[in-house]
Amino acid sequence: MRRAIEHIPVGQNHAAELRGTVTLAFADRHRRRIRLYDDAGAAFLLDLPHAVRLGDGDRLKLADGGVIVVQAAEEAVMTITCAGPIAAARMAWHIGNRHTPMQVLKDGRLRIIDDHVLRDMIIGLGGVVDSEIAPFDPERGAYHGLGGNAQENGHHHGHDHDFFADADQGEAETEVGAAHRHGQTHSHHSHDHNHNHAAGGDHDH
Repeated sequence: MRRAIEHIPVGQNHAAELRGTVTLAFADRHRRRIRLYDDAGAAFLLDLPHAVRLGDGDRLKLADGGVIVVQAAEEAVMTITCAGPIAAARMAWHIGNRHTPMQVLKDGRLRIIDDHVLRDMIIGLGGVVDSEIAPFDPERGAYHGLGGNAQENGHHHGHDHDFFADADQGEAETEVGAAHRHGQTHSHHSHDHNHNHAAGGDHDH
């Protein structure tokens, strides 16, 4: 079986032959070691030194040469329009304060995974919400790509992570990446952040 042994972030120069693409939803893109299927239906083993959050356009280097390009799957999202830059900054703060992955679009709008609770909050703050089916590629953690972990880079913040635990605890292999083509189903790890906050639900870091 083909083995993908290195993660190459989008934008990093690396000339290699394209050997395929793999389309994954956001919840399936924080991985270390897992069996995947490319978009042609061929299996390969993702076998990285540590878990990484795969972004749209990232490449996976194969042990025998060439790369597989990661593509963000279309999924249910909420795209948020704010009244102006100050309103958008305030909205981004409230969304981030709830540890919710968020994408900033080129036109300044914000995008998150569909969530009816956050929808109510966003509308209450004056945002306009459009429900869409679109790729979701949120902002990466502040320490993404620095190598090692945050503590090794001189600072650690308990909430600066990429939101999904490594899916292969115990080196177990799971099959994903083909459900949208073959009708397979698989479960995702939930990520609950249940805190007891003061009135109003907000907290500072």
